[in-house]
Amino acid sequence: MTERGISRREFAKSAVAIGGTAALAACLDRGSGTVPKGTDDPSSLPARQHAWDASLATDDAGNHRLSRHHVLLLLDYASDGPPTDADREQVEAALRDLERAYEWSNEGLLFTLAYSPAYFDRFEADVAGVDLPEPMALAPFEDPELDTPDALLHLASDDERAVIAAEEALKGNRDTVNGHEMSATFEGVLREAERRTGFVGAGLPAENQDVDGVPDSEPVPEEAPLFMGFKSGFKENQASEDRVTVNSGPFAGGATQHLSKIRLQLQQWYEQDSRDQRVSKMFCPAHAAEDKVEGVGENLGTDNGAGECPEDVVDSGRREGVVGHAQKMSRVREDGTPTLLRRDFSSTDGGEAGLHFLSLQRSIADFVATKQAMNGTDVANDSAVGQRVNNGILQYMTVTRRGNYLLPPRSLRSLPRANPDT
Repeated sequence: MTERGISRREFAKSAVAIGGTAALAACLDRGSGTVPKGTDDPSSLPARQHAWDASLATDDAGNHRLSRHHVLLLLDYASDGPPTDADREQVEAALRDLERAYEWSNEGLLFTLAYSPAYFDRFEADVAGVDLPEPMALAPFEDPELDTPDALLHLASDDERAVIAAEEALKGNRDTVNGHEMSATFEGVLREAERRTGFVGAGLPAENQDVDGVPDSEPVPEEAPLFMGFKSGFKENQASEDRVTVNSGPFAGGATQHLSKIRLQLQQWYEQDSRDQRVSKMFCPAHAAEDKVEGVGENLGTDNGAGECPEDVVDSGRREGVVGHAQKMSRVREDGTPTLLRRDFSSTDGGEAGLHFLSLQRSIADFVATKQAMNGTDVANDSAVGQRVNNGILQYMTVTRRGNYLLPPRSLRSLPRANPDT
């Protein structure tokens, strides 16, 4: 605890969740150290908006470590009809200001700007070269609201001052960020429809577990990067940035993006399930039987070991009465590699434990196939495993929102046409 009665980590999370000029002022008052400056030549940055990995820190095993603080701004275009060239130039100028203000890294600021099917509906042509379907429910047991903003801005940094200041600058509430004067903002072009926030990293979930969905016993381990108490994002269980990149057409160099908002109910997870049961459901029963997971799973290195779980998941379910989440996910690979790149993080939006599941993939169809494997309907149909109970971690999660987006390459990130070649 600090002398003001609240830890630095808890304060940072709270400030990001609240947002606004008051939260930023408090951060600046309490903050220490400097945020790295950006580049004088934004054109030198990667052509892919989603090229984050080379700029992220890594853990001791070599897994990429996501930035600790995240803001998601769901945005609507402020005018009717297709965007004007002047509006495109204004948005691009504002984004380039951020790139000049902050280093492209987890210590500075990383961000992406993606667009929904609703945005592209304003054009007469279909989205060229990319299948971008409307979001939909992806399991028989879910009934999510479907997100229909025009755009999704994702801001990420290890320093809470960076994400809050960048957000405030884009909204026109700050003239300078990190010592750089803003030449443009989103004002009059993109307006906020909804704001979501979150965090990921050891210590943050434990310090922010006093919310609905987590037992009062404060069971989340200090070392856990996410609310469910285990490490995620193992390098060998993630698609590469190359694998998720669109490789042809006008939007080559981009990707598709899916965002789910998930509510967590962890009372049974922590207070009724044993440690072995949690390991069985998160990884697989064999991991529990062989004590393969120590603590939050740091000992697993760069691979969650799902390849060592029984390959026939249905047969395993019949024998064990439970199947693991990672065990089911291991079935969704192409040429031996995963098809999704996860960049998800925990949340306490609305005063409840949650997860913003953000994934990148070449095609939304890749996400749908992965979600179908996670559903484990084949296991439920042919074993004693339930559709949700003992079927990985499904019973602890409720999907409340879903949205699909196109993440263009950097050169087309500012209010793109449906077919940039026309």
